[in-house]
Amino acid sequence: MTPESTGFIALALMIVLLAMRVPIAVALGGVALAGLYYLLGFQPMVSAAGELTFDFIASWQLSAVPLFIFMGAISSRSGLVSGIYNAARLWLSGLPGGLAISTNFASAGFAASSGSSLATAAAMSKLAIPEMLRAGYQPALASATVAAAGTLGALIPPSILLIIYGLIAQQSVGDLLLAGALPGILTAVLYALLIVIRCSIDNKLAPSLDIKPTFQERLSSLKGVWPLPVLIIAVMGAIYSGIATATEAAALGCLAALFIALIRGRLTVAVIYESVSETLATTGLIFFIVIGAVLFTKFLALSGLPDFVASLAAYGNDSAGLLILIIAVIYLFLGMFLDSLGLMLLTLPIFLPLVESAGFNMIWFGVMVVKFVEVGVITPPVGLNAFVVKGAVGDQIELGDIFRGLGWFIAVEFVIISILYFFPSISLLLPTLAKS
Repeated sequence: MTPESTGFIALALMIVLLAMRVPIAVALGGVALAGLYYLLGFQPMVSAAGELTFDFIASWQLSAVPLFIFMGAISSRSGLVSGIYNAARLWLSGLPGGLAISTNFASAGFAASSGSSLATAAAMSKLAIPEMLRAGYQPALASATVAAAGTLGALIPPSILLIIYGLIAQQSVGDLLLAGALPGILTAVLYALLIVIRCSIDNKLAPSLDIKPTFQERLSSLKGVWPLPVLIIAVMGAIYSGIATATEAAALGCLAALFIALIRGRLTVAVIYESVSETLATTGLIFFIVIGAVLFTKFLALSGLPDFVASLAAYGNDSAGLLILIIAVIYLFLGMFLDSLGLMLLTLPIFLPLVESAGFNMIWFGVMVVKFVEVGVITPPVGLNAFVVKGAVGDQIELGDIFRGLGWFIAVEFVIISILYFFPSISLLLPTLAKS
């Protein structure tokens, strides 16, 4: 059996294991170890597994992941989410679908401190959906807004997915974090525009609010938002100015989050314990998946499968649009069944050589990959963000209503992806300015 055949068999086995609901970390690692054993033998397999695992986990840049997770956990427990949402509600209540728009921009704000789609969706589900339902909003709009806005956590810095992409693709994590900022803001703005248009056409979706806050009340609400610019300056300001790497900026962000919690009187032993516990659990899960992906990447490289696929897809290099379209379709299809991190780690070993040989900017492609996989977390039948929202609201909203409402946001995502493809400067502007 040729090495390439071994690679294809491994991929087929991977799909079978995932269909059987085997955890993706176990599926990745198990198939990779079996493949390495077949190609190299037992002792080389053990040696390769040990060296690869240590070299990757010992990466200095990877330490940014638990730091950003801890920053988000502290920020969430210090009342940042509720402060942002309350301010957005008072300032945007006069617009059609004001509460939904407030939820959208509050999610963007929380994404700037959490870096996680699921964490953003979970936090905003408990805070915003009950208030929208009490105001008479249709359940499909209320729940879909939270699920879709949760994806902003994958693009707006700090982004865990962009950090992982940078490590796998050997690209600057700082440049990737900067590159995700404007596409994330663009997504939030177009989501808000969608809500305004829909609610203007059909006012039954979101009845007008009775609240008419005074200008003084609106100004007062901004007191609860001050931690957000502190975090943004601590993280993105440090990276953009060049005084800190992404990892050092993550440490500054943690210090800023702790300072904010202390100032607001929320820095208790219980908050620190819960935040550390959440950080350890989430980091362990991510690292477990990443280790499996690293081993699988090594196995695929030894099998020659990426080179074989690249030679078959060489014609795609003559049509840049066709190559990206094929990659997008694969991501969007697999994203219906796999989680974002697992999908990205499973496919990057195959796609990166193709994209690099086609001459694409790898920073730009990182933003596109995150965009592709995040559409998957709001697409049925899996749509992890939809299930997070469903878990938070319980029997108040049916899962079918959530997915029905998400259809509008998925349509907008195709528009956003097209804009980012035809105007790559949107993604590359900040990294370019930072170097100038």
